[in-house]
Amino acid sequence: MLVLLPPSEGKAPSGRGAPLKLESLSLPGLTAAREAVLDELVELCSGDDDKAREVLGLSEGLRGEVAKNAGLRSAGARPAGEIYTGVLYDALDLASLDAAAKRRAARSLLVFSGLWGAVRVTDRIPSYRCSMGVKLPGLGALGSYWRTPMASALPEAAGDGLVLDLRSSAYAAAWKPKGEVAGRTATVRVLHSQVVNGVEKRSVVSHFNKATKGRIVRALLAAGAAPKDPAELVKALRDLGYTVEAETPGRTGKAWSLDVVVTEIH
Repeated sequence: MLVLLPPSEGKAPSGRGAPLKLESLSLPGLTAAREAVLDELVELCSGDDDKAREVLGLSEGLRGEVAKNAGLRSAGARPAGEIYTGVLYDALDLASLDAAAKRRAARSLLVFSGLWGAVRVTDRIPSYRCSMGVKLPGLGALGSYWRTPMASALPEAAGDGLVLDLRSSAYAAAWKPKGEVAGRTATVRVLHSQVVNGVEKRSVVSHFNKATKGRIVRALLAAGAAPKDPAELVKALRDLGYTVEAETPGRTGKAWSLDVVVTEIH
């Protein structure tokens, strides 16, 4: 099982250990593309602060993120699973998983990134600020830039098992499963169900969507679930107590769509 996650907007501080080694990151087929993005980002943030903030979409209060990006090559690195914070990662709570579940997380989780393309949670990276929606002056829109290198690296990472795609739309733009891989891919939407005057009403949740997705991944890892395809994923989630409604693809080469229905949001 390969689980595709978005990164978090906010990130923990860089570590005090050895600096980044691009060649040590997973998915080595992305190394040249990572080098190009890193070079341009560092150059951008080493120049005019105001220009860098405009390109990165940062407010005045986040001016310090520009200096952080300028020092990426010398900053200490720590596991990506410790760098990414926020609602989804708080709910996932990797640090509190038992040893077996942590090993499963290391094998299964892949975090998409505007800067790195995609990394495993065990890959050591520095804290940075560069979303997939950024348009760098030289490389252009990162969502488009990553499509070519991802097209060869991601099918290899997916292997022949289930792909559970929990990315937001901005990060999904960098790689779209195709053909046979798409047929064993499942996307998840979280719906909040309420009964109002005896009538059920459902709404898409945003903030709590992330928390629910984090809890789903944690539950799968903790249970040692290993679904091989979307149908087995639906069964695994129902066994874990989730209410799941599945929309099977109308044709081959298209991903499954799963709705996870919750009655409480937290």
